[in-house]
Amino acid sequence: MNLYTTASSIECHRTRIVLAEKDIVHDCIQVDLKKLPEDLLELNPYGSVPTLVDRELILYNSRVIMEYLEERFPHPPLMPVGPVQRAKTRLALFRIENDWYPLVEIIETKTEKSAAKARKALTESIASIAEIFSVTPYFLSEELTLVDASIAPVLWRLPHYGIELPKEADAVNIYAQRLFDREGFQQSLTEAERELRL
Repeated sequence: MNLYTTASSIECHRTRIVLAEKDIVHDCIQVDLKKLPEDLLELNPYGSVPTLVDRELILYNSRVIMEYLEERFPHPPLMPVGPVQRAKTRLALFRIENDWYPLVEIIETKTEKSAAKARKALTESIASIAEIFSVTPYFLSEELTLVDASIAPVLWRLPHYGIELPKEADAVNIYAQRLFDREGFQQSLTEAERELRL
């Protein structure tokens, strides 16, 4: 199993977290988005990362890859068993992907004026749901799920983005540290991602 990835993309990072948490043997192939390797372009018509190659199967889009890994390697489970809880988990994933990930992209790629607005919006969005992070050890769950694997890369990058959560969002920082202390999370980090916290 090969994963084409970059050193610092949140989409790639959440995929690497799932691979690490499930202890799936794989090779990470680091790519430079400005100079994509020929074999990746042959495998994936979008030339995007992450791209997963598992024997004859080729998958792209981090959400598709994560759900495939969850189904192919069901232990430890990163999705709840019941249909109602699974639906709530998928809805939470949808919210993270649609509310937070676009703001991260703006912070990383747009002008300082746009980035400043995105930083403010991301800070407010995280702080507005801070109470949820204190209810259970993980996001609306007693166990780590795909939602946590998707939130962790964002929270890891907050200091790098110049974001400090307000005092009333302390529950988020406690939750974040719980994620960061996990062996799977530590294994998922690239050198570039570790340097974001130095």
